[in-house]
Amino acid sequence: MPTHITGPVRVAAAGTPPKTIDEYAGRVASGTTAFSVARMSSPPGWSEPPQTPEFDECTVVLDGLLLVEHDGGTLDVKAGEAVLTHAGETIRYSTPHGASYFAICVPAFSPDTVHRHE
Repeated sequence: MPTHITGPVRVAAAGTPPKTIDEYAGRVASGTTAFSVARMSSPPGWSEPPQTPEFDECTVVLDGLLLVEHDGGTLDVKAGEAVLTHAGETIRYSTPHGASYFAICVPAFSPDTVHRHE
């Protein structure tokens, strides 16, 4: 039977200044471990520490610019574009001018498997 999701669940975010994460499906919102889907709203100047997650992540930028730093350089991901990062890659996200985007993680995002570098 389908599960009707009537709205997201707000979850805590890493980085500064704070960004908003609204999870529609995943460990918090639906108890789903196979994947997660969340909408992020990041203010100008937001950044988080580098991370080496155990999951693949597809990020679709709705507006603004998402900066993705990786071992091979930097990607500017603009509105209407997406980036696919792979489990085991060290990456760092930031939004110099602010951005809104969806992130889909397989398996579902977990603070225990993101492995942020502090």
